[in-house]
Amino acid sequence: MAETPMRQEYTRARLDDADVDSDPIRQFHAWFAEVIDAGIVEPNAMTLATVSPGGRPSARVVLMRGFDERGFTFFTSYESRKARELESNPFAALVFFWAAPERQVRVEGRVERVTEAESDAYFARRPRGARLGAWASSQSATVAREVLEARRREVEAQFPGEVIPRPSFWGGYRLIPDAIEFWQGRPDRLHDRLLYRRRDGGPWRIERLSP
Repeated sequence: MAETPMRQEYTRARLDDADVDSDPIRQFHAWFAEVIDAGIVEPNAMTLATVSPGGRPSARVVLMRGFDERGFTFFTSYESRKARELESNPFAALVFFWAAPERQVRVEGRVERVTEAESDAYFARRPRGARLGAWASSQSATVAREVLEARRREVEAQFPGEVIPRPSFWGGYRLIPDAIEFWQGRPDRLHDRLLYRRRDGGPWRIERLSP
């Protein structure tokens, strides 16, 4: 099967040590801008992996809602499984995968809650239905569909207008990276892998990994 033009264009790309940014957040910004320009659907979708107190890993896809020099931000119920695991073990991993350009970014680090002001500001920007859903759902708890829908009707009656306060059990987390790997697919499976790593908030060091 013939490759699409987008795939051919990106396959020719390389990750040369001299061309990448010395700061992985700036490098991520460059890649993220490219996938947005390419029209990739939900480029901010990322797999979030957490670990239970008993050492069992779990993973799910969530949406990144922001990133800067402090790290990568996402929002959820503080009563969800992921949140309970993060509260007991505040280390996690993220994976962004963009199939068309044959790229992925892996991020590892410590996770902490964002400020209440940040959670309030993001919650206020959400669509009304999503804000009502946050109140109606006890995330990760067992529930019958009719019970969930009844709870949604109750919440809608409780908050008939546009002003819907953020529930105290809902908010954001930020993963503060100490390792970020950029993976670029290459012919013959000789992929480029560049790992940025730092210790104790020191400078980033770049290593090339074997594919």
